[in-house]
Amino acid sequence: TRKLELFLSKVTTPVFGWIVQLMGWIIDGVYIVIDTIGIPNVGLAIILYTVIVYLFMYPLTKKQQKLSKMMSYMQPELSEIQKKYQGKRDQQSMYKMQEESNAIYQKYGTSPYGTCLPLLIQLPILYALYSVIYHIPGYIERVAEIFSGLATKIMLIPGGTNAFMGFINEHQVRVAVGEALTKTNVIDALSNMTANQWTALQAVPQFSDIASQISETAARSASVNSFFGLNITESPIETIQNAMSSGMWWMIILAVLVPVLAWFTQWITLKLSPQQASQSADQPGAGSMKVMNNFMPLFSAFLCFSFSLGIGIYWIAGAVIRGAQMVYINRKMMKIDVEELIRKNQEKAAKKAQAGQKDRVEGSRINEQAHVKTRRVEAKGKYTNDVTKGIDDYYEKSKNADPNSIFAKANMVRRFDETHSNDRKTNKKK
Repeated sequence: TRKLELFLSKVTTPVFGWIVQLMGWIIDGVYIVIDTIGIPNVGLAIILYTVIVYLFMYPLTKKQQKLSKMMSYMQPELSEIQKKYQGKRDQQSMYKMQEESNAIYQKYGTSPYGTCLPLLIQLPILYALYSVIYHIPGYIERVAEIFSGLATKIMLIPGGTNAFMGFINEHQVRVAVGEALTKTNVIDALSNMTANQWTALQAVPQFSDIASQISETAARSASVNSFFGLNITESPIETIQNAMSSGMWWMIILAVLVPVLAWFTQWITLKLSPQQASQSADQPGAGSMKVMNNFMPLFSAFLCFSFSLGIGIYWIAGAVIRGAQMVYINRKMMKIDVEELIRKNQEKAAKKAQAGQKDRVEGSRINEQAHVKTRRVEAKGKYTNDVTKGIDDYYEKSKNADPNSIFAKANMVRRFDETHSNDRKTNKKK
């Protein structure tokens, strides 16, 4: 079977790339510590790294669990409303169903999207964690150094890049490269090579002069990637095939155990979730949810057979930690008075509503002041226009007045001012 190709270049996209880089610093620090104490092992680094990241995410997990627990108490009431309006699709019925559902959410002091926010925050972190494990040499400097010297030699040998590219395609190494091979591509490929591929690389004619360095690098790679006797760069299928040819049946058991544990630990984690535990069979969507919860762990186990054992170790470690956190949080939740929790949520919701009302009142006051000022400006402008019009009418009426009257003299002064004003404007333009 053809192996899955992996794009192992470091993630450099804004924001998400920064999260991945932060995750990379964590796993690099973990590896430095275990290497310093004499246990340089990538499998152990993955487990410890997963534990640390999940511990950092514990506050989000705790919040999500509390909200999920609250949803489990609300669900029977929401289900009754859904049953009440089942089959009714007219606008009035839909509006009433929404109104009654919102009343339930207000009663418990939460919202329909309460559980989504913690999950949305966790998703990029989890994906970043996953991305780092996919590209170990890109983030663990001491692992990259194992392959760096050999990668440089391969790049310097005349025709070495073409020969290595041909080797990648022929032996289907789990790596994706561009048209031009770079040193990073070579390191990525070397870090994901199996024992059989290392043996085949030594037989490539162009690399005969560096065969001893290839053998030494292969030994170092096997050492840091060995976990309970398994090479974590290999998939369970590859390990089973190699074990069958060598007669090492115990490796077959361990290789099969990784996908099985990946399925079992994720299935247990789903069973421990508050919503899953409180969901009854007569609730809408309960059947499809049950099928999905049973299918997803099985699908993960199926994928685990094709992915490297390192990914399987990460899935198992992550599921075990999540399960332990859920057990701990659920025990704490059992000691909490639900009525008290509902009261606190209602108080928080009331404070938010009060703050929102205060902002709306303040906004209305500012708008009213703006309208008052606008009316004053408009009134002032209207007054100015009225005065100007009155003066114009006054002078218009004085045109036919008695030459010796005060009106005639005023009109004469006005004509004098207009004439000299126009002369000044003309001279200024010149």
